[in-house]
Amino acid sequence: MTEEALADQVDYYRRRADEYDVTAYGDVAAARVRIARLVTQMRPTGRVLEIACGTGLWTAALADLADTVTAIDTAPEAVAIARDRVPSANVGFEVADVFSWNPDARFDVIFFSAWLSHVPTNRFEQFWQSLRVLLAEDGRVLFIDEHVDECEKETYVAGQDEIVERQLSDGSTFRVIKNFVDPGQLELRLRRLGWECTIRRDGSDWVRGEARLAGSGGG
Repeated sequence: MTEEALADQVDYYRRRADEYDVTAYGDVAAARVRIARLVTQMRPTGRVLEIACGTGLWTAALADLADTVTAIDTAPEAVAIARDRVPSANVGFEVADVFSWNPDARFDVIFFSAWLSHVPTNRFEQFWQSLRVLLAEDGRVLFIDEHVDECEKETYVAGQDEIVERQLSDGSTFRVIKNFVDPGQLELRLRRLGWECTIRRDGSDWVRGEARLAGSGGG
């Protein structure tokens, strides 16, 4: 069922692209201000990879600080919107599935917003292993996601603890993966995989995290 949900998840975000900003953020102008503040605090400099860039709201903020941004997403409809939104010369977009994407480049920062919670439990270790390969020496992984306190807003499929059912404005329904972030549990899980991670709350709904490979230095 997990693999079926992953396929449904891609279809869901392709179909949702045109309505994503309003349905995800509500007040898009206020979201831009919050996004700019968080990105400034996280300092994504150098060569940046953005995974699951969506419609480019975060990409625009990343481009202001990074030397270059490579932004990928599985939904071509979302990437098209992002390209129009962020015409910056230092940004390149690509339609790609991070689980199978294998570029030659290495990145100083890997960033993702509202993506980690969509990684199924059985691919969690594989995903973080793939980040090792993509990350430059002393690089950082930065992420934003939803705190576990927000889980009651979702409708979980009966008998499934990581698959939720969502509905678009046209009434169509989809199943997607959703694993909300428990900061303590995630920090421990990453430590066991060889990552040093610090996660802080931002407001009542979001968390922001920074992870480095253990022993990689930096600070």
